[in-house]
Amino acid sequence: MNKPNTNNRDTRHAYSEIDDGPTSIVPALPEYPAYTITTDRLPSDDANVAAPARRGGAHRIPTPPTALKGRAAVVAVAAGAVVAAGQAAGDGPESAPEFTLAADDASTIAPTAEPQAAQFAANTTDSPQAPQVLSVADPADLTQFSNLLAKGQRLSEERAARDLAARRPLFALPALGTYTSGFGARWGELHAGVDIANAIGTPIYAVADGVVIDSGPASGFGMWVRLQHADGTVTVYGHIDSSLVSVGQQVMAGDQIARMGNRGFSTGPHLHFEVHLGGVNKIDPIPWLATRGISLGIERD
Repeated sequence: MNKPNTNNRDTRHAYSEIDDGPTSIVPALPEYPAYTITTDRLPSDDANVAAPARRGGAHRIPTPPTALKGRAAVVAVAAGAVVAAGQAAGDGPESAPEFTLAADDASTIAPTAEPQAAQFAANTTDSPQAPQVLSVADPADLTQFSNLLAKGQRLSEERAARDLAARRPLFALPALGTYTSGFGARWGELHAGVDIANAIGTPIYAVADGVVIDSGPASGFGMWVRLQHADGTVTVYGHIDSSLVSVGQQVMAGDQIARMGNRGFSTGPHLHFEVHLGGVNKIDPIPWLATRGISLGIERD
């Protein structure tokens, strides 16, 4: 094989040989016509060529709006005014500290302590370290507080009494026990009431509010208590062992007025209870009590 002419510029082949090894052929790049670059421009070209549009960087922060710029300006002006006012106050004649403390100079403390020492100038003794005796006001009069306390206690007691009265029943059972005998004829005579049997000393209660018109010994009953109520009705409590009220005393329904006994013409401890309308008309107590919500139960001998 004939070796091409390496001086031929039309072929543009480059040949290289490496020692005795095979020869590699590298094609040359085609040749292009030469260009001439000039920096001279005509004056008329600047008018016809528009400036390229400027593009911001992709990561650049956008320009803040006009309103934000205005706010920043106002904040800057206000901050400057505050700083200027602080400097003016610090430069004034009254900017000196009210208290000056110095460990080595006792004269700096004197102006501050002087007004307080002047308060006790009249009480000082020969010794500057003597204790000061201060006058103490007399203790306040506690009488007014005692009066207020007594008044409050009295009002509290009155309120408690009103509350207790409001909770009291309008009518009450005269005594606890066994209903043993009713209203009517018995042994040829009128038994004008009802009998409630129980042990001696059993409490006896007022059946309604009223006033005591009799309390003490009574013929046939041994001892009794009589109450007169607001409508003129009189209730009688006979054969009692003892009385707990006196004539003229006001009582309320449910108040204990006596204790059950066996006095007078009696066959055993019991209460004999009567109702007199208008103070004279004796009626059967059972219906009268029933209309007031009170029942004695079943009659038993």
